[in-house]
Parts: sequence; C-alpha cells; structure tokens
Amino acid sequence: MPDVPPEFIRAHTRPVRPELVPEVELLVAADVVALWEAMETEQGRTSTDPPFWAAAWPGGQALARYLLDHPELVAGRSVLDLGAGSGLVAVAAVLAGAAEVLASDVDPFAWTAIAVNAERNGTPGITPVGDVLGGDPPDVAVIVAGDVCYDREMTGRVLPFLDAARARGVEVLIGDPGRVYLPEDRLSAVATYDVPDTEPSPSRPAATRRTTVWRLP
Repeated sequence: MPDVPPEFIRAHTRPVRPELVPEVELLVAADVVALWEAMETEQGRTSTDPPFWAAAWPGGQALARYLLDHPELVAGRSVLDLGAGSGLVAVAAVLAGAAEVLASDVDPFAWTAIAVNAERNGTPGITPVGDVLGGDPPDVAVIVAGDVCYDREMTGRVLPFLDAARARGVEVLIGDPGRVYLPEDRLSAVATYDVPDTEPSPSRPAATRRTTVWRLP
C-alpha cells in the first residue's frame, strides 16, 4: 500500500500521557471503530488489521517505565523495539539515552505513527522497520518486546527469534500483563507494575493490569 501520511494519524487520534509513563505524549485512537473504518478507506480494502498501534498497551507501558527508571540498560546502546506499535517503548528508550532504535512492526500505519510520536516527543534516532522475525536478529545490544505473546502463533514466532538473540549476547526484555502463552517458567521477573487502563468509560470503570517486565536469562 502507499505510504500512510502523517496527517492521517493526527486526524484520527488524540494525545494522551499514559499515567505510568507521563514523560511521553502518545497519540492514541479517539474512536477505535471510526479509526478502523478510516484505515480501510485509506487502504482501499476491508481486510486491514485492527489499529493495534493506536493504544498504549500494558506491556509497552511497563517496559517504557522500566527503561526510564533504569537508563543504564540502554544508554549509548542500540535497541530493537519488537512489535513497536505506537513507538512508546522506542521513544522511552531514546529518552533513556539509547543511541539508536529500530522500531519493528508489521503494520504500515504503525510505521507512520512511530515517526509521528517520535517527532512529537523530540526523540530522533528511531527508525521504523517491518517484520524482522523471518531472519536473524539485527545487530543490536538490547531487544525490548511488549505484548508480543498475545496468541499461540505469534508466540511460536517470537520466542525462537528472542532465543537466537540471547544466544548472541543480546539483552532481552519482555513486557506482558499475564497472557497465557508467555512461558514464565523460562523467564526472570525484574519489575512488576499496576498499569492503569488508558480507556476507561462509564460502562467500564477504570481498572489496572498487573504487568511484569521479564528478562530472558
């Protein structure tokens, strides 16, 4: 599909500062259904994926908070944000001092959203890229992966990739709110947060998700 213009992202989102990560201003969906319909129109077909990039997912918020609280993990280093979505974790990595960040996502809308959010936060050095799971892990020092184990198929693709990176000495951190496909027995917990719901409504009161940052040993 053609490149998604930044104006499309700005027109269908609203700025928020996630409560767990107020240092970052992020564009999220003003109306998910309306945004999805607009994406279909923009793409010229009706089979587009949902706008996963237009939300501050709990695993990403936890990772972003952890990096900002522990900048020594990424300061001066190269980082891959896997399943970057909005670019929240990529932005946090740069704010924490990362030298450069590859922000990988399969959705072309996410690539533009990442660039727009990076500009909004004054965080240069973030390069949006497509799917990297089909090849060898890129030459980075740290991989951060938020909310990537959301189903069996994705988990089956992600874990071998992360294992290969760890075998090469890459630091691997995963943010997850307790999804059943995450193999917790293979991981070490380094931090846990109660992540506030970013989209409370009168019919769904504000809630929190207990979310953990895991390290791949």
